[in-house]
Amino acid sequence: MAGKFDKTALCREWVHSGEEDTENETVFRPADYDFPLSRRPRESFQLKQDGKLVKGEGSASDGVQETQGTWKLKNDEIAFHLESEPKQIRQIASVGENKLVLKK
Repeated sequence: MAGKFDKTALCREWVHSGEEDTENETVFRPADYDFPLSRRPRESFQLKQDGKLVKGEGSASDGVQETQGTWKLKNDEIAFHLESEPKQIRQIASVGENKLVLKK
């Protein structure tokens, strides 16, 4: 699905649902989704309406380490700008109320 996506549909906390990934796509679900148990904290990111981004990743102590940044939507691409990482651009395959799919 190409074209423009509604920015407000993206503004929430998304958590990686690796069990649903495919060879070509990465799947994210809302933070309140009923995920199966996982040994490590799941990767997540929160997209705020004002363009701020909070990315969460598992740390060595099995906690969650947060990194601040910004995000921008342009047509069917989302750009992530984090303090500690180079800019990353991902193409959106689909977004709905309960699922976000990004192309790898």
